[in-house]
Amino acid sequence: MSVCDEEELLRLGISREEKDKLVAEVIRHVLFKTYQSSGCPIKREDLTQLITKNYRQYTLPSLILNDAKEKLLSIFGYEMKELQRSRASSTKQARSSQQGLSYAKSYVITSRLPSDIYCKFVEDKGTCHASGFAFVVLGIIHLGGGQISEENLWQHLKRVGLNESDENHPVFGNIKQALEALVQQRYLQKDKINGPEGNTMMYGLAERALDEAVSKKLKDYIAQV
Repeated sequence: MSVCDEEELLRLGISREEKDKLVAEVIRHVLFKTYQSSGCPIKREDLTQLITKNYRQYTLPSLILNDAKEKLLSIFGYEMKELQRSRASSTKQARSSQQGLSYAKSYVITSRLPSDIYCKFVEDKGTCHASGFAFVVLGIIHLGGGQISEENLWQHLKRVGLNESDENHPVFGNIKQALEALVQQRYLQKDKINGPEGNTMMYGLAERALDEAVSKKLKDYIAQV
């Protein structure tokens, strides 16, 4: 630990042992929640509450989160990335869910291990079908210019045997729930647009789908189709 870090801990009034314990708690929380929620983002406010449960120093969360990020990468090979997740204000009726927005910071972790090592030691073969479904949906939306209406999306999915009404698909289970999971995981953005012909639900590529690494894999996938 550097002299600057020691001085910061002294200023905050916590010991190195206390700091290390908080970092470990954050790492456990992030790994467990990522597994439990199938990769859904973790809210920064939840991590802040975990850190400040027994401490009131307002700069402490930033110190702990930065340390947790470094250890997740150096020990586990995971990069903890911040997303800016938009959410519509509940106090004002908007023409679309993109208007009247407030922002809730959240994090996801992505592997930075070499692909061969990740596939051999980390990848869960039982979730490969979910990745395949995601790339089909993202590919359709990408080819549609980055945004597509819900009606058109389901028309394209029906061509590959995926129906909106199918709740017991032999591979994907409930298809509507599988699609909604991509929204929760921030691969898709779902917006209701008010137009002259009524409300239209639109799907677009969200932060994780626009990530450089995911975008490259998506383009490679489309090129092979």
